[in-house]
Amino acid sequence: MVSTRQTAAERRVAVLSAAVTEFAKSGYAGTSTDAIAARAGISQPYLFRLFGTKKDLFVATYDQVGTRIVKELSGAIEGLNGEEAMHAMGMAYLQLLQDPEMLQVQMHGFAAATGDSDIAAACRKTFEVLWHMVKDKLGLDPEMIQNFFANGMLISVMSAIDLLSVKEAWAQSICPGLDKFEAMNAMSQARQRNGETSSQQAS
Repeated sequence: MVSTRQTAAERRVAVLSAAVTEFAKSGYAGTSTDAIAARAGISQPYLFRLFGTKKDLFVATYDQVGTRIVKELSGAIEGLNGEEAMHAMGMAYLQLLQDPEMLQVQMHGFAAATGDSDIAAACRKTFEVLWHMVKDKLGLDPEMIQNFFANGMLISVMSAIDLLSVKEAWAQSICPGLDKFEAMNAMSQARQRNGETSSQQAS
């Protein structure tokens, strides 16, 4: 439960943490504000006092995920440049993908954006910040920037559908780069182990 002595700012943090978990599970349309409020230990009316609407809360949640991505990728390139920095950003993103909730919120954001311009704007904002990062800090040309984003989206989709659990050559050959393949394969194996553990506990 959230302490009644917490400030509104502290409660916003608690609500966003709860929202990441709930939106990751059920997406924008499928998540109830009741579930988020219960997880955060506050009433639903107070949740709306903090965030206004469910959409405002989802956008704030997506923004938090986007800010985390930008922060981690920015930190990964400190003191680096060129292809070395680009490689470091790619590996940092793979590390982020080990948090399934982050990926799930990101994917749910893309899905919800198709029918809502405000959510679409939130998704674009993260892309814009990353675009400036790879252009201004890394000095990449337009084709390299395009490849960077294309690889990032490919890796996100591959992680979401656990493509690395498919052993056929066609599936494993899609991953861009041996190092990324190995990292994603380790993630896939860890996911399978966690699934087996959960099944054993349930039985």
